[in-house]
Amino acid sequence: MDRFEGASTSVRRDVSFVIRSSRTGSQSFLKDVREAVWSVNPNLPLASVHTLDYLYKRSMSRTSFTLVMLSVAGSMALLLGVVGIYGVTAYSVSQRTREIGIRMALGAQQQALTGMFVRHGLLLTGIGVAAGLGVAIVVMRLMSSLLFKVSPADPVTYAAVCAGLIATTALASYLPSRRAAAVDPVEALRAE
Repeated sequence: MDRFEGASTSVRRDVSFVIRSSRTGSQSFLKDVREAVWSVNPNLPLASVHTLDYLYKRSMSRTSFTLVMLSVAGSMALLLGVVGIYGVTAYSVSQRTREIGIRMALGAQQQALTGMFVRHGLLLTGIGVAAGLGVAIVVMRLMSSLLFKVSPADPVTYAAVCAGLIATTALASYLPSRRAAAVDPVEALRAE
């Protein structure tokens, strides 16, 4: 026993064997290995007999758990963002009910009114996506230690996230604006 800064150091030595075969990865192969070893010496203990796939998954379990938690947090953030966009758009539409009634009374089509609100939502989302891409580029090096099999400057990932945000914003803007554009113009003019 050696002492290093007051803590005892324990050294363990054990023997490990790695077997390479075309049958590796199956439980029947592990059973055959155990039987072959015990046929030579039945008193020889075997411990921690595992496949390489098991060891790989075990070594990646902490990273996998972290990635699952990050994806859950990201999904919740996306859900809150969609609900927030929907709420803001619905509130904006409700505040402009009188304007919608006047536009409809003057002959505006339902598609034009819906498109107006969707364009407004997409404009705000475009500003947010541009700001988010700017921040992502700045913190790219900090995030590189958390990424697995993805480079910090992966254009496919950035494009997929941007497309997903734009699609969810379009849907969240379309639903309340379609509902408001379907209101009778007389009822919309009476709303205060």
